[in-house]
Amino acid sequence: MDELIKNLVETYGPSGFEWKIRALIRDEIEPYVEDIKVDAMGNLIAHRPGDGDGLKVMVAAHMDEIGLMVSHITEKGFLRFTNIGGVRPQSLMGSRVQFSNGTTGVIYSEKLESWAKLHPLNKHYIDVGATSREDCPVEVGAAAAFLRPFVSQGNRWIAKSMDDRIGCAVVIEALKEIEHSINEIYFVFSVQEEVGTRGALTAANALQPDVGLAVDVTLSGDMPETNTIAVVLGSGPAIKVKDSGMIAHTGLVNQMKLRAEEAKIPYQLEVLEGGSTDARSMQIAGAGSAAGCLSIPTRYVHSQSEVVDVSDVKNSVRLLSDLLSKPINL
Repeated sequence: MDELIKNLVETYGPSGFEWKIRALIRDEIEPYVEDIKVDAMGNLIAHRPGDGDGLKVMVAAHMDEIGLMVSHITEKGFLRFTNIGGVRPQSLMGSRVQFSNGTTGVIYSEKLESWAKLHPLNKHYIDVGATSREDCPVEVGAAAAFLRPFVSQGNRWIAKSMDDRIGCAVVIEALKEIEHSINEIYFVFSVQEEVGTRGALTAANALQPDVGLAVDVTLSGDMPETNTIAVVLGSGPAIKVKDSGMIAHTGLVNQMKLRAEEAKIPYQLEVLEGGSTDARSMQIAGAGSAAGCLSIPTRYVHSQSEVVDVSDVKNSVRLLSDLLSKPINL
């Protein structure tokens, strides 16, 4: 699984610019599905028909990542930028980014009056080695993704864009494991989640699923003076009960708990006070669906060094594949 995750997390794909990561995922899953398409929004939708009278299930993992977009180029060739998704100033100085044409840039900020304070985004710039606006290798509107290699260290995987390429990896591996299912399953690798779960909303409106299940990351509460959340690395996948955008369907939560207990898969219950996932869009699209989320505990979300536990990821694959292979009783 290491090689798959390395390829996923290191591939360019900020929100709205997902064509490279979409092509990679398509090549990976096409042999295992009945049909596959890209909708007008850019979502990659793979279909597996069911073997009986099961439910129509939409499983969504978003393939976009946070990033930056050039808003202005100075006379001396430095790039001013705006954010794509939840980019935090404290993660910027000294970071590297890459544009779709391969250009690499270094982020720095204007002079600080005090190192105890942070500049906002608009006081930062990207240096791509240009000396003027005319010789700059990128243009206004170009999108950049953060540049950071994947590291496998002991029982931890470390990378940028684990949110949500690790969710994509879980869905891909579960898809490969499922041989038969009573349920009709649509595997959706969604776009533009980081800017408002937009791709999942259009896909759910088109598919009208009975059940909507997001596979995404969640915060971990096991670092010093961190979030008060009852989720830690290494204790199993988290079954979402609530976040700031949705309350999960009780029947689906109970079904996930039951499948985990039957298969002796460790799990945690997640109540997230801030943030939401594609599950919110699936829950309220069209006539609505029974929605929930399978979450992978992650440290340092929306930084360039997000950390997950190998056992949590592998147990997430087991739980997802077991849930989808069997009847879902709500």
